[in-house]
Parts: sequence; structure tokens; C-alpha cells
Amino acid sequence: MAAVPTLSYSSVRAYLECPLRWKFLYIDRLPETPRGYFSFGRTVHSVLEELLRPLVLPGRRSMSDRVSQATLDDYPGSSGRATPGRLRSREEMLEFYRANWLGEGYTTPDEERRYRQLGEEILLRFHDTISAAPPTPIAVEAHLEATWDDIPVHGYIDRIDRTPSGGLEIVDYKTSRELSAEDAEGSDQLALYQVLVEKNFRDPVERLTLYHLRSQTPHSVARRARPALSELHERVVSVRDGIRTESYEPTPGRQCARCEFRGMCPEFKEVPAGERERLKELVDRFETLRADERRLEGDLAQAAQELHRAAERLGVHRMPGSRGVAIRRREENWRYPEDRVRGILTEGGQPEMRSPLDTEAIRRLLRDPSFPPEVKRKISELGSRDVRWYWTLEDS
Repeated sequence: MAAVPTLSYSSVRAYLECPLRWKFLYIDRLPETPRGYFSFGRTVHSVLEELLRPLVLPGRRSMSDRVSQATLDDYPGSSGRATPGRLRSREEMLEFYRANWLGEGYTTPDEERRYRQLGEEILLRFHDTISAAPPTPIAVEAHLEATWDDIPVHGYIDRIDRTPSGGLEIVDYKTSRELSAEDAEGSDQLALYQVLVEKNFRDPVERLTLYHLRSQTPHSVARRARPALSELHERVVSVRDGIRTESYEPTPGRQCARCEFRGMCPEFKEVPAGERERLKELVDRFETLRADERRLEGDLAQAAQELHRAAERLGVHRMPGSRGVAIRRREENWRYPEDRVRGILTEGGQPEMRSPLDTEAIRRLLRDPSFPPEVKRKISELGSRDVRWYWTLEDS
């Protein structure tokens, strides 16, 4: 079994989208192609982190299942609750933005210029919103790690706020063009962040929010209930198991159009020029044989059906030919509804038979002379039978 690295939301999503691309990124460590919208998002996120860091009042961190790390506010002798620092001015924010601009991945200077302008507009509107109603963050750009059952997971969370009731709100910024409350409701990213926060902080998570920066709209939903977390956990487990068994087959789809590894993927990799002519002939031969196979399968099925009708009419099972003998065989398959069989066994006082039951086990039970006849009768009535006739050949 291969070792499983600590999984993040992005790595889980990458594996579910295409296991081979996950291998290229996380095992082979191949670099992704820089893209302007990635650089833009990282730039804006770094500015928001710098802007809000002075407002952070740390929350109580969990040290174990029953122990938490107290902040200064938790001590009775404290001279008063800590107060947040000063929010950076618009000018300071824009200065930091310009100094930390990432210019990788833009296709043209005009595209970069338009993104720069969009970033300034987003940040200025965000500053106005925050100034009017400052949040009370306990962490910004928090890197959290945890073990979810036996799976190591981690994530970088944009913001964790204190709610008016004393709980926690997870906030994830999005620079995408469009966003809706449905996106927040179905976000696996927010669900995994909830798991991380609840395992690292003592206070309960109350809300999950995707913050749409272009419209300055928070899309908030209630914390995930256990069934939703269980569904996500199953997906994370499937990724863990795939990595452990080194299952890295490609899964072609719409995502392939933007994949930078197409030239290395067996779904798209070109056949070397020196091999093309020989393989072309082999493919053509395979195509011809496959067509012959389909035709012969049809002819074989028709001949077998005619033999079957003749055998039924004549009442025989053996038919001689010039070189061999065709022999008719009978195959019988039984099916039983396992849940109903278990119920009958329990009612009949047969608890020792409640182990997993397959068709062969049930048939053995029905042939057992020591088994109660009434129980066998009830089980027999549940059975359905499929009969298939087939032909074999032997030499004359």
C-alpha cells in the first residue's frame, strides 16, 4: 500500500476529477501552468489577509478532545477583554496590493490591466463594507490540520469569525464571476473546513459562508449536519483508498480541455511517428476481426437456436455431425431474496444460519435432511429459477 499524504479539499477534488492528474501534481510534483485568474485570486486573498489581521482576537484552540488552549480573555485576572487593532486605511491597502501583485499567467498586458483594475474595485468596495460593520475574526488565513477518523486532512481557511452568540462562522472568499446560496449549500470545501475548525477550536461552528467579492455578497448557510458530513467522508475515504492502491487511471471529461498534462496522458498522447504505419495496419486488422467476430457471434447464436428447436422437437440431446457431436447441456440458476430468507430462518428458530447467505448456501440448506421441513418449504416458495440451454462439442 502506498503512503497517503495529508489531504486537502483541492487534492480530494483533483483526485475525484482525474486520478492521473492527481498523480502528476502530488506524486510527480509537476508544475501547473500559471493562469491569470489563479494569480488574481492569490493576490486579492493576500491583501484581505493583511487588511484584516489587525482585527484578529484569537479563539480558544483545542489541544485534545477534552483540553483547550485558553487565550488571555479567559483569565479572571485579565484587565479587560482584548480589543482589535486598527483597520488599515484604503491607501495602505492599495499600496500593499500594488506591491504584492502577481503577474504570472496573464495572456496579454491588456488582460492583466483589466484584472488589476477589477482587483482595486473589489478591494475598495470590500473596505467600505468592512469599515461600516467590522467583523470579529479569531483567525485569518488559518492553516489547520486534523485527523478525520484515520485520515489526515488540512486546509487554509480565509477567515473564522466570532458570531454574536459566541459561536464561529467560517468565511471563504470567492473571486469567481457568479456565486449563489446553492453553491454554499453544496460546498464540500466549507464542509471540510467545518471538520477542521471543530477539531481545532473549542467553540461550535454556527455558519458557513461563501463571500462573493465581486458583488460583496455573503452566501451563508447553517453548519453541515452529520449526514452531509458522512457523504463527504465517504468521498474522502474513496480518495484515500485510491491513493493507497495506486489507482491512477485517467478519467476523460470536459476538464481535459484545460489540463496541462494532455501530452503525457495515455488518452491523448500521440503515437511516435516511427510506430504509426505498423500500428495502423494492426488497428485495421483488429477492426476487420472484430467485425468478423460480431458476424460469427450472430451466426453461432442462430445455429444454436436451430439446434435447440430440433432437440426439443425430436427429444434428443446429442446430434452427430461430420467431425464431432453437438451435446445439449442445461444450466440452472436460482435466486432467493436474502432478507426474506433471513426472516424465515429467524422465525424458524435457526439463529446459527444468520451468517451471510448466498444462493449455494441456501441450496445446501434445502438439501439438508435434518433441517425443519416447514422452514425449507417456505424458503423454497421464495425461489425463482432461470434455465439456460447451451451446446458443447466433442469429437466423434
